[in-house]
Amino acid sequence: MAKLNLPVYKKEELEVTVEDLTYQGLGVAKVKGYPLFIKAALPGEKLVVKVEKLGKHFGYAKALKWLTTADNRVKTKAKYLQTGIAPLMHLDYQSQLAFKQKLIKDLLVKAHLDQIEVAKTLGMEQPFAYRNKAQVPVRQVKGQLEIGFFKQGSHDFVALEDFYIQDKRIDQVLLVVRDLLRKYQLSAYDEKSHTGIVRHLMVRRGYYSKQVMVVIVTNTKKLPHATEIARDLQAACPDVISIMHNVNDARTNVILGPQTELLAGQAEITDQLNGLTFKIAAQSFYQVNPVQTERLYQAAIKRAKLTGTETVIDAYCGIGTISLSMAKHAKHVYGVEIVPQAIENAKQNADANKLTNLTFEVGEAESWMANWQKAGIKPDVIMVDPPRKGLTESLIDSATAMAPDKIVYVSCNPATLVRDIKSFMEKGYQVTQPILPVDQFPQTTHVESVTVLTKQK
Repeated sequence: MAKLNLPVYKKEELEVTVEDLTYQGLGVAKVKGYPLFIKAALPGEKLVVKVEKLGKHFGYAKALKWLTTADNRVKTKAKYLQTGIAPLMHLDYQSQLAFKQKLIKDLLVKAHLDQIEVAKTLGMEQPFAYRNKAQVPVRQVKGQLEIGFFKQGSHDFVALEDFYIQDKRIDQVLLVVRDLLRKYQLSAYDEKSHTGIVRHLMVRRGYYSKQVMVVIVTNTKKLPHATEIARDLQAACPDVISIMHNVNDARTNVILGPQTELLAGQAEITDQLNGLTFKIAAQSFYQVNPVQTERLYQAAIKRAKLTGTETVIDAYCGIGTISLSMAKHAKHVYGVEIVPQAIENAKQNADANKLTNLTFEVGEAESWMANWQKAGIKPDVIMVDPPRKGLTESLIDSATAMAPDKIVYVSCNPATLVRDIKSFMEKGYQVTQPILPVDQFPQTTHVESVTVLTKQK
């Protein structure tokens, strides 16, 4: 292999000035045009770094000493940065919001779409302790069972008791469960040898209902002392109304296995969102930031300009959170989702909220759009809220073939959003309002956004 002719070499110590942040929140310093990425460094800071890893187009360096610090730097508990739970917590909150707006702007400029405006990011008043769901690994440290998190980009476990961005009550319940597992001497999972009993703990809490669900994920079919653990947990935490046992015996980094059984209480908790009640099961997809989700959905509905006469299709409806919210402002909503259990929940949620102007189907959005088109259904608005990989070309084809006036795109990944906007534009749609970034995940580099694409007459 030819030797790379780079302006820096491995283990070299350099003085650099940070110019920018990457989409992952790493500082960027350039040495003769060659970018070095530095963890926990902020634009404007001068520091001494040690070069650690070199590639053809960029390298990584470690901060050894700060010579100057940025005005928007915040003092941190470094543990959260290490674990990747809160990789932006060293940046003040207003600067985090500006960073998220810039992420989307930069991608638009790169795609030659700089005519599209990006509004200021919609932030939170309290940008911590917001998560209504925790999924934490359980490991053995010095012979003792611990809960915690992995260091960013590694399998190095860090024991934690305060998770900073989780609902404080969730953190308290996690400690009670951890202490019960210790009391009954249950072993923690070891991924190298694929032995040990408890792999993960999942805790969900209703923001309005205050109901708590605990899911104990084991590597074994049986959970030893299940009855005693459930009894003691309910005695210590009366708000825990659902205790579940999930079995995951596969060698995988997926958290939940396919099999979940009820140990005590009920199989679901309920919560409210924009005045609607939802049932949430262990496996349900439910947005993790309830305060911002309400604002995200309100923004999507407002931007869709629903008047009560529209037909709406919700292409990734999940348990119906957006569908039900839109049904209050539309004539009829058609929801489609690939997960059968989610559609079952969506129908139950519609019944529970006495909403009758909804139709839910299991399957791929593309096929159902074709069926609905054949049946003569003409949507005024199509709503899409896809996973991180964005939309498939076939979904964009099916959606535009139905020729709705508006497509409302809720995105959790700016890169795939910008790619998909280009596809919609080729099919006669334009972004007619500024894209609205919404901060669903404060202290992290993730950003959600709402984009409205309007059919050009």
